[in-house]
Amino acid sequence: MIQLPIDLPYRTALGRADFLASACNEAALGWIERWPAWPAAGLVVYGPQGCGKTHLGHLWCERSGGVLIKCSERALTDAISSVPGVAPGLALDDVDEAPDVPFLHLYNRCVEHGVRLLILMRPAPASAPIVLADLASRLRALPAVEIAAPDDALIGAVLIKHFADRQMRVSPEVIRYLVRRMERSFAGAAFLAEQLDRLALSRGGPVTVPLARQLFDEIAAQSSMPSDLGVT
Repeated sequence: MIQLPIDLPYRTALGRADFLASACNEAALGWIERWPAWPAAGLVVYGPQGCGKTHLGHLWCERSGGVLIKCSERALTDAISSVPGVAPGLALDDVDEAPDVPFLHLYNRCVEHGVRLLILMRPAPASAPIVLADLASRLRALPAVEIAAPDDALIGAVLIKHFADRQMRVSPEVIRYLVRRMERSFAGAAFLAEQLDRLALSRGGPVTVPLARQLFDEIAAQSSMPSDLGVT
């Protein structure tokens, strides 16, 4: 019997014990754990989608008493009016999607009042598409640390975490099968976990190697996977 999948909410575990440390992210994690011994008013952490930047933001807020803000224009504008009383620090997530003008105003206000900044973005500051020269120069003057692409061991652990967040138990055999055939990207791991969750719910059974093979076949046939999540 085919069951209709129901989108149930699930909780992403964001504690320190849930952060999967590896060579690709140990430098960024080290900076977070050195707080408050930072040499500047802020830090930039950059890396691909889904690599753990937001998780690091939550860890830093827990250590610093800061607040994490998703960089919509409304959120930035609200934060400007609340500095300096809102928190001793702000973690600004998805900064590469932030409008330049309110972001620059918030940055300047934080510096003026001694509010520390953790800036989370996908591109490196030097290559970010920032129009305002003043804002670009401020970001490039901050220390910056990259989260690089994961190795096989980490991508397997990331898959396990995504499944665990969805309260799914998946065998090591399935994890090995996925790792051998997927591109080594954090976003790809999230995509596969989501799709396998939905497919397993619709079939009313567990995630197995045949189910994973079916998903890869469907992706190949429909060409529906984003270009950076391709399979081999």
